[in-house]
Amino acid sequence: MKQSLQLRMGQQLAMTPQLQQAIRLLQLSSLELQIEVQTLLDSNLMLERADDLQDLPVQPETQAAQIAVDTSSTIELNTAKTDTLPDQLPVDSAWEDVYESSDGATSFSRGEDDDWDPSQRYAGVGESLRDHLYWQMRLTPFNEREMAVATAIIDAIDDSGYLTLSLEDLCEGLSTDFEITPEEAEAVLKLVQHFDPQGVGARTPAECLLLQLEAFAEDTPWLTEARQLVERHLDLLADHDFNGLMRRLKVSREQLQGIIGLIQSLNPHPGAQLSTTAPQYIIPDVLIHRQRHTWRVELNPESSPKLRINARYAALARRSSENSDVAYLKNHLQEARWFLKSLQNRNQTLLKVATSIVERQRDFLERGDEWMKPLILRDIAEELGLHESTISRVTTQKYMHTPRGIYELKFFFSSHVGTSDGGECSSTAIRAMIRKLIQAENPGKPLSDEKIAKLLGEEGIQVARRTVAKYREAMAIPSSSDRKRLV
Repeated sequence: MKQSLQLRMGQQLAMTPQLQQAIRLLQLSSLELQIEVQTLLDSNLMLERADDLQDLPVQPETQAAQIAVDTSSTIELNTAKTDTLPDQLPVDSAWEDVYESSDGATSFSRGEDDDWDPSQRYAGVGESLRDHLYWQMRLTPFNEREMAVATAIIDAIDDSGYLTLSLEDLCEGLSTDFEITPEEAEAVLKLVQHFDPQGVGARTPAECLLLQLEAFAEDTPWLTEARQLVERHLDLLADHDFNGLMRRLKVSREQLQGIIGLIQSLNPHPGAQLSTTAPQYIIPDVLIHRQRHTWRVELNPESSPKLRINARYAALARRSSENSDVAYLKNHLQEARWFLKSLQNRNQTLLKVATSIVERQRDFLERGDEWMKPLILRDIAEELGLHESTISRVTTQKYMHTPRGIYELKFFFSSHVGTSDGGECSSTAIRAMIRKLIQAENPGKPLSDEKIAKLLGEEGIQVARRTVAKYREAMAIPSSSDRKRLV
C-alpha cells in the first residue's frame, strides 16, 4: 500500500480549563457553590470577599483592579494615621459582662456579635428515641438483673418504637451473664412500655394502640368499645368494613364514627415523634415578586457570593519582573479572573433561564397548578440560544421563591397530554385536577381511577386509567378502597 501525506481542515470543540470550570459552577447548588468559593478563597490570595453590598459586584477584574487601587491608597493612609495611639482605647466588652454585679449574681453577655442567629441553637440533631428511653431507664429503680433486661429491650426497639425481637431471643442473648426467664423479661417489658412516648415497646400495632388507650381516663367516651375493636376487629377496620364492625360491636353508624375517631387520635408509630434528622433548609437562588402588573425576577443576594480581587496583590502582579514571587501572583491573578468570569456567566445564565420560565408560567403564578403550561428544556434552549444540557444543569438543584412557595426550577418543566380540541395540558395541571376531584368526592363512595379518567375525558383531557393511577400514587394519595370513610 502506497503511503502519502494529506492535509485536512476541521473544527472541534476543545474543553479548556476555563470552560470546564464554567460548566462545573453552572451545575452547583447554592450550598455547593459556597463551599467551592470558600475553598478558592483559602487557596487563592488574590480573591477576597466584598463585605459591603456597594463594594463590588461580581465582574471582570479590569474594573475591579482599578477600583481596588484607589482603595489601597486609602488603606495606606489609614495605616499611617494609626502610628500615634490615643490615651484610651475602646474595648469590646463592659465590666458587667463578666464580673459580678451589685446583687452578687454573675452576668454574662454575648457582646456585639450581630451575626449570632438564635435559630441555630435548635438547628442541630435532636435526641434519639433510644437515648430518651435510656434516660428514663436510669430514673427507674431497677436492680442489676432488671437493668440488663431493660437495656436489651431498648436496644431491640426500632425507630418506630416497636420491639423487633421476641422475649425468648432476648433471654437467650442475656444467658451469658444472667439466667433470665421469659416471665421476668415480660415484667420488665411492661415497665418499659409505660415509658414516654406512650405505646413504645409494643410488639404489634394492636398492642401499641392498646397501650395508648390505657392512658385515657376511664370516663372517656367510647373507650371500652375502642379497646374491643382494637383487640378483636382491627383487621375489619383496616379493610374499611364498617358494616361488619357495626354488626360485631352492635353500635350505630354515628356511634362507630365516634369510636373510629378515638382510634384515629392515636399514633401507630410513637417512636417517630423523636427524630434525629437535622432539618434541611432550602435557600432559594432566585426571588420572584409581583410589582403592580409585572413580575420581577432577581437573584437572591444571600446565595450569590460577592467577591473581588485584592487591589494590593493585583498591583504587585502587574510589575514587569521575572521574580518567582511575581510569577506566582500572576498565576493566582489569572485564576481569579477566570473564576470571577465563570461566576458572572453562571449568574447571568441563571437569571435568563428564570426570567424565561416566569414569562411562560405566568398563569401558574397568578392562578394555580391547574394553569401550568407544558414546558420542556428544548423550549427554553431555543429561546435563549443555549444547549439543552446547559438548561438541564442550570435548573438542577436551583430553587425559585415565588408567592406560591419555593419550587425547584425543574418543577416548571413537565410533559403534556393532548386534549380533544387539539391543545396540550401539562402533567402538573392534570395532577391538580385529580387532587381537586378527590377532595370533592363523597368519602362514603370515593372515585375510582376509571371514574376519574372519565371525568377528565369530559373536560377534554384524554388520559388512561393507568395514567391516573400513576399520578395519584405520585401524589401519595391512597386508592379508592383505602380512601373510603364512614359518613
